[in-house]
Amino acid sequence: MNRDWVKVLIAAFFEVMWVIGLKHAENVWSWLGTVVAIGISFYLMIMAGRTLPVGTVYAVFVGLGTVGTVFSEVVFFGEPLQLMKLLLILVLLVGVVGLKLVTEETGESES
Repeated sequence: MNRDWVKVLIAAFFEVMWVIGLKHAENVWSWLGTVVAIGISFYLMIMAGRTLPVGTVYAVFVGLGTVGTVFSEVVFFGEPLQLMKLLLILVLLVGVVGLKLVTEETGESES
């Protein structure tokens, strides 16, 4: 896995953080953390999109962010996990992994 895909993974992690922040922020500091997480996630996604296909980067970013957000809601906030939701997340993950596997990398990473 090259550096650009690592950037996408880290960007997806920060996406989960800012989505949770949008729902649970209650004071200036938590809102500030949410804004910082938004900036980091989009910056890393844009940097990865410079050498990887943008459509694939965005699909992987959103897919991993969705899975991470649902996982966080279940584990940290007590959201019930339904069998159908679990199956649909599995389908989403298969699609994300499939996109990653069929994507040809077009160049060397700049960093």
